[in-house]
Amino acid sequence: MGKKIIVIGSGFGGLGAAIRLAARGYDVEILEKRDKLGGRAYVYEIDGFKFDGGPTIVTAPFMFDDLWALAGKKREDYFELVECQPYYRIFDHNQKSFDYNRDEQFILEQIRARSPEDVEGYQRFIASTKPIFEKGFVQLADTPFLNFMDMLKVAPDLIKMQSYLSVYQYASQFVKDDFLRRVFSFHPLLIGGNPFDSPSIYAMIHYLERQWGVWYAMGGTGAIVDAMARLFTEMGGKITLNAEVAQIEVAPATRKATGVRMADGALHKADAVVCNGEVAHAYKYLVPAEFRRKNTDRRIERTKYSMSLFVIYFGTKRRYTDTALAHHNIILGERYKGLLNDIFNKQQLAEDFSLYLHMPTITDPSMAPAGNESFYVLSPIPHLDSGTDWKKTAKPYRDAIMNFLEENYLPDLQENIVAEHYIDPLHFRDTLNSYKGSAFSVQPVLTQSAWFRPHNRSEDIGHLYFVGAGTHPGAGLPGVLSSSIIAENLIVEDLPIPVLA
Repeated sequence: MGKKIIVIGSGFGGLGAAIRLAARGYDVEILEKRDKLGGRAYVYEIDGFKFDGGPTIVTAPFMFDDLWALAGKKREDYFELVECQPYYRIFDHNQKSFDYNRDEQFILEQIRARSPEDVEGYQRFIASTKPIFEKGFVQLADTPFLNFMDMLKVAPDLIKMQSYLSVYQYASQFVKDDFLRRVFSFHPLLIGGNPFDSPSIYAMIHYLERQWGVWYAMGGTGAIVDAMARLFTEMGGKITLNAEVAQIEVAPATRKATGVRMADGALHKADAVVCNGEVAHAYKYLVPAEFRRKNTDRRIERTKYSMSLFVIYFGTKRRYTDTALAHHNIILGERYKGLLNDIFNKQQLAEDFSLYLHMPTITDPSMAPAGNESFYVLSPIPHLDSGTDWKKTAKPYRDAIMNFLEENYLPDLQENIVAEHYIDPLHFRDTLNSYKGSAFSVQPVLTQSAWFRPHNRSEDIGHLYFVGAGTHPGAGLPGVLSSSIIAENLIVEDLPIPVLA
């Protein structure tokens, strides 16, 4: 039997690490505290509707193909990916829309219709993001930054790529129309960042989408979770649900992780622990303070965390295919920079909002009963440092969003709703163990990127590793899957399995 690895949590980072380690010959067990796998990708099922709880935008699909190849299998035998058309439909505050996909001529026509003088600037913008993408994603995404020298080695490249500029500032060098500046710089919001604070390296996300597409898994993101679980168990992996970890066990003499103690008191021994749980929560509540020289409570509290989200999942008894909506819709409010400043810097809940509206039944009618429509609408909001009482605020905030959608995009919406569920920062804190109720863990600012993020190999505890949104390289499916590659490589280095002669 190979060395035993316990994986805490079953988000995409945890599932990816579990599959990779199982393929290497380790004895791997996933412990998930909820009744289903997926972490933020949990699936809610209400009266025949399926709602993906979290990530709905699939980019870099080859990263899933790579996981199946490790087991000598084909991803397409487990779930189907279809490319979204358009990738996004982005609305300004006057409901005028902008579509984009990977067809450059199509994008240029969209730009020409809005701001002809920005056509040439966009071409320079996309050309300039190629080297950023090649350095920031291709070379560095699955490279662990474990000491400061790793950071110094790439510092000249970061300076050359103008990482001192925000994504919005970077795009603004090339594009003059303010709405188009927003269109080509909103991407940090998908990983918990503020376009006005996130370093320009994140401009590569637009290039990544152009390079590899924006995809949807038929059956929803939950179909990917189910497929990964099936692959993992076929490889001999073990999954235990309703299994909440209360403490990561550490041997005082060696300061190495030796397993986990469960909420019911049971002890599970292991040679190494991979934590896919929120990094701040793990250090603060799962690792005894006497073992934390670097990741102290003070350091955790001083870290800047991403915004939270208010998400409403709803199903209607009628279809809305005759509206202006696409599969992925981004509805930008008139007050953009000010709103983001309220959310990220002032930590105050604004009366206005910008929204992401997901409409999967356009692509996949199986997400709702026949003749019905499935949606979720997401509003970025401050995390719990805002002091908002969500037990009182949730219902009025929900009503404001639904009234806005009904008045502008979905006629007679509320009389047609037949299924509904919403989550707020309290859900992120209490159910997902997210520190301060943040939705994406550590905020991606320059001083919290690469070496400055919580490390994939714990500096405090030997044989403890982190995957997921809160560690390097960050949130988003490519980011968390890259973290699983890093964890795999570190464990193989630290705990090699002897090769039998």
